[in-house]
Amino acid sequence: MKQYGFLIDMQNCYGCKTCSMACKSENMTPMGVLWRRVRERHTDEPNTQAFISMSCNHCDDPQCMKVCPAGTYSKRADGIVVQDHDRCIGCRMCIMACPWSAPVYDPAEGKTSKCNLCAERLDEGLQPRCVESCPAGVLRFGEIAELRKEHTTPWAVLEKRYNLPDHTISQPNIVIIPPRD
Repeated sequence: MKQYGFLIDMQNCYGCKTCSMACKSENMTPMGVLWRRVRERHTDEPNTQAFISMSCNHCDDPQCMKVCPAGTYSKRADGIVVQDHDRCIGCRMCIMACPWSAPVYDPAEGKTSKCNLCAERLDEGLQPRCVESCPAGVLRFGEIAELRKEHTTPWAVLEKRYNLPDHTISQPNIVIIPPRD
């Protein structure tokens, strides 16, 4: 079975937020609704500053899908977790369940929404807009098995040093290259 995912290179991300703005522009999300966010991380030992671009990780065990009482979430054959936005009742259970804070609530509409990995662009043979727009090539997209052949994510380091969620909760389909020490 095919499973798409992202590679995120924290080593070379300088926090420009082009990916976030490209996503917002592509999906025409309302004011305050960002499906991809560039988060700044600081550590004391050693003293560092790093950036990580995050959106929905199209997890193997999507917590949003497990808890949604309206059944708005489903997983496509290519592993993309999509939302039927019309079915959303705005209860925010998905927000509470997602360890990655991927679903975003729009108070004006009273519903949540999230990244769909630019499924319509992929269906046309194009790259996700965030990947296409990144000036530093920090984001890559592809079959997760292939991305994992190139790099291994040091989860213990990332979870401790950069305060990332426990990856075993949802089994995210991301590969993260951490900053150099």
